[in-house]
Amino acid sequence: MPGTDAASQTPAYRALQVGDPAPWFTQNSSANPAYHLETAAGRYLVLCFYGTASDEVGRETVRAFQETNRDLFDDDKIALFGVSCDPSDLTEGRARQILPGIRHFWDFDGTVGRLYGAVPHDATSGRAQIALRRFWLVLNPTLRIRAIFPFRQDGSDRQEVMAYLRALPPVDRFAGFEMPAPILIIPDVFEPAFCRHLIGLYQQHGGEESGFMREVDGKTVAAHDPSHKRRKDFTITDPGLITQLQRRIMRRVNPEIEKVHFFKPTRMERYIVSCYAAEEGGHFRAHRDNTTRGTAHRRFAVSINLNDGFEGGEVSFPEYGSRSYKAPLGGAVVFSAPLLHAVSKVTSGRRFAFLPFLYDEAAARIREANNAALGEGVGVYRA
Repeated sequence: MPGTDAASQTPAYRALQVGDPAPWFTQNSSANPAYHLETAAGRYLVLCFYGTASDEVGRETVRAFQETNRDLFDDDKIALFGVSCDPSDLTEGRARQILPGIRHFWDFDGTVGRLYGAVPHDATSGRAQIALRRFWLVLNPTLRIRAIFPFRQDGSDRQEVMAYLRALPPVDRFAGFEMPAPILIIPDVFEPAFCRHLIGLYQQHGGEESGFMREVDGKTVAAHDPSHKRRKDFTITDPGLITQLQRRIMRRVNPEIEKVHFFKPTRMERYIVSCYAAEEGGHFRAHRDNTTRGTAHRRFAVSINLNDGFEGGEVSFPEYGSRSYKAPLGGAVVFSAPLLHAVSKVTSGRRFAFLPFLYDEAAARIREANNAALGEGVGVYRA
């Protein structure tokens, strides 16, 4: 749906402003056919709505980041996503993925353009001419809009954007100072003897390779990818032990959540002893815990370390800097399920952890209502 000519009647566009949260979306891209924007948080992102590289303006814009200023985009500090609505940009190779740092969204149906105001609300694919608005957006590591640069006829926007990017502060100080992640650290949730007991159960019974949930064709399914996650879990089924776990969480974790977040958990999901092992490269790449219909009910994640003496295996929150957290033995890291987080690779020893999710009665109803969206092998839930 290329084109830059205005339609006969004045088109209406969404008007985003500096400080607004950037809308999340999933779109076909040069990286994969269903790229989730929210997974790219934790660095500065540049969205360049060039529309089409078939004319001089689009061509020179693409050249400005693919060639002239290629060094800026490293995927650590800054990543750039071009947004094309012209299928010939793909088929004729005008817009290229160059890793690290440069990718393109193939927005041929206008999904992203409508969300961000690059094309009108009523734009439909297949029309000969679409009234494009061309601009650059710079997002901070928490995916909020930091700057907007409309295209200029003389092309001076390109130099202005690149100068702005070169002057950006380090990612860890994007707000002017280091920002702590909005998490809770709670020591002494489990006693050392109780931790040893849980580890003993894992060592007695062993663990099974743990996957993660993914949305495929509208269904929540279990997926396995050792490059994304490597961990083994033992599932606790003993009712008496489950009661002991619940009581400790209710007495020692819930009050802190109520005090800080004004939220009262009433339910707990998942009773597992997990093991990130150095010999297996145990890790979990950056992810969020509630992004599928089968996990949308999750409100808080709890990560309780059952041992110490291992290296690596720390929890980090890329949207809030590079700092990582390692709870003391028996202590918990508690955080909101939508926060992007990762577990670094365990480089020595084994990290054992208890990893439940907490939610409330309203979320329980959501969980039950989403049973229809669960794929094969994902257990049905009854509230």
